[in-house]
Amino acid sequence: MITLNDYLFSGNTVLKILHQYSNDLRNSAKSTHNSIDLAHSNFLIQIIELLEHNDFLTSQSQRIKEFYKYMTREYPFLAFTFKGRIKSLIRAEEKFNGYILEYIYKYYKNNGKFPSEVEIKSKLICFRDLIAYRIVISMPSCHIKNGDERSEIEKKYLYEIADVVLEFLEERGFTAELSGFTEDRYSDKLKEAVRPYYRDYVSFPRSTGYQSIHITFYDNLARCYTELQLRTKDMDDFAEIGDANHFGYEKLQEARRTKRDEIPVSECIYFDEAYERLTKLQELELADIDVNMFKAINNQLINDGCGLFRGRQILPFEHLSRFQNDLID
Repeated sequence: MITLNDYLFSGNTVLKILHQYSNDLRNSAKSTHNSIDLAHSNFLIQIIELLEHNDFLTSQSQRIKEFYKYMTREYPFLAFTFKGRIKSLIRAEEKFNGYILEYIYKYYKNNGKFPSEVEIKSKLICFRDLIAYRIVISMPSCHIKNGDERSEIEKKYLYEIADVVLEFLEERGFTAELSGFTEDRYSDKLKEAVRPYYRDYVSFPRSTGYQSIHITFYDNLARCYTELQLRTKDMDDFAEIGDANHFGYEKLQEARRTKRDEIPVSECIYFDEAYERLTKLQELELADIDVNMFKAINNQLINDGCGLFRGRQILPFEHLSRFQNDLID
């Protein structure tokens, strides 16, 4: 069986690895009549196209930048950053195989049998965050009046921004996608007209404690999906370097082992292959790999030059509060 790990020790660039891996997967899929591997190869080609033909990012980032300019005018007292990234190769590969595991496991638990290839493939078109943008806001202490709580003030502005950004971007060629959340998970802090489009993990945090507001858009000009995340600085720190990151990893490891215990080995080849690929990646020692433009001392000390591990940043904008000594009304 072909895995991404087979290509991470050659000294090649990420792009060359992607070409080799996707091509070998496609050839293997044709010889074994494995339509899931064929879908996997097509998914990798999407990433290749993002890296090779990314002129559309100029247009997309310019339209995102317009909202950044809007915020500098409307919220001069806030500090905030705009970041954009293309999902990295390892993260994308982990997520693709994770989708397969999750879907087969749930189907098996609910039906006592395994899904067909067609049913599995239908669940592999749900990637909407190969490109993602993040807005992180913070209220400087000098603007917080006695008795006010920073986190509540920041949440107020977070929801206010969420109310505005949907229409703002739709006027510039983006179309918001329905979130699929049920009504009991809509926050009344959002305007009724925009609620169905958001996945609100601020009012309804994940089990890890992760908080963020997510929305997915289809970019009609670039003809691709992109995700937008809205967070406060504390939420971002918790997700990226805090307990949510570590706890989430441990829970994923535990859940993966549980799924393997409950589904018999060799009963479903697609589960077996996805499980092996995901396990190999999660056990990978980054310091041992040899990929051009990438260097890791260990799994924490990493210099990622080309989107192998953390993702390729495409939009760095930062706005500092203009009024460091004046309280707002």
